[in-house]
Amino acid sequence: MRQFLAAYYGIQTRDKALWDGTEGFKDDSYVYFTISAGQNETIHMEQAALAFYLHGNQHPRITVPVPNNQGDWYTLYNDSHYMVLRAENRSFVQQGPYGERLASFHLTGTAYPYEPQTISSYGQWKGLWIDKLTAFEKKIEMEANAYPTHYYRLLKDSLPYLIGISENAIQYMQESESDPRFHDVDQGTVVFGRCHNQLQNHVLWMTDLAYDHPARDLAEYIRYLLLEKENPMHDIKTFLDDYQRVRPLSIFSWRLLYARLLYPIHLFDVIEQGFLTDHYESAYSNLSALLQLQPLYEKRLGLFFENAGIDCEEWQIPVLHWL
Repeated sequence: MRQFLAAYYGIQTRDKALWDGTEGFKDDSYVYFTISAGQNETIHMEQAALAFYLHGNQHPRITVPVPNNQGDWYTLYNDSHYMVLRAENRSFVQQGPYGERLASFHLTGTAYPYEPQTISSYGQWKGLWIDKLTAFEKKIEMEANAYPTHYYRLLKDSLPYLIGISENAIQYMQESESDPRFHDVDQGTVVFGRCHNQLQNHVLWMTDLAYDHPARDLAEYIRYLLLEKENPMHDIKTFLDDYQRVRPLSIFSWRLLYARLLYPIHLFDVIEQGFLTDHYESAYSNLSALLQLQPLYEKRLGLFFENAGIDCEEWQIPVLHWL
């Protein structure tokens, strides 16, 4: 990579650097990373626009792309296209609770003047969820017939549950879309593809960025707390309280947050990983462990509004009573 940077970008680097598990090379001011463009050039360019905006608006930890010697964002090398990302080679001080920092991040993102086309899911959840469920149902049936393994038997056995809970979430989302109780917090903003602890990391990766309703990040951050073995309910309430000190949620936001937690994205993610591997024992172990956690996940989700201090009857927020 050092020779690649020198030949195509005129960048002279010295030492290797390992940031968040990703290898790069650094000079006095920056650390440089190379990513494969693949078929994602349009996605990367939309993410790059968001990254440049964030970098110029109080988020200097974000990686941004570097043009090559010809002024192009992509470089053909060994029959593949690559993009080089750059991060500032310095330390940053983390300040404030995570909920407050995520709310500030969203506040910055709402001022982004354009809505991306490829990486935006804003207002599209119901349709995307229906498409995902349909595609996975077909794929699971096809793969289970082609590969009669222990893993695919488990996958096929769990399919009725996956369909049932997904349809519940889709129905809830459909009803929530007509709720008029929304305000400025419901604007589209810059989010993460799967929010976890990115704002805690040394660097923010451009390739993690998407554009959506802020409830997406809240739900994905809370989702994995609900899946922890230790009781997470205090941490969830603290996180939401911290967030709302900066950006109070509307009733519409609460409904979207609940709908997204109901939709089993974590199961779809693990199943999708299983489609990409032939290590069926590992895929079986991962899916089985997650399915065993589902009763606990559902129990905690059933207490979600009560734990957050939301009176669903007073606020007229419907809930699923079977949880």
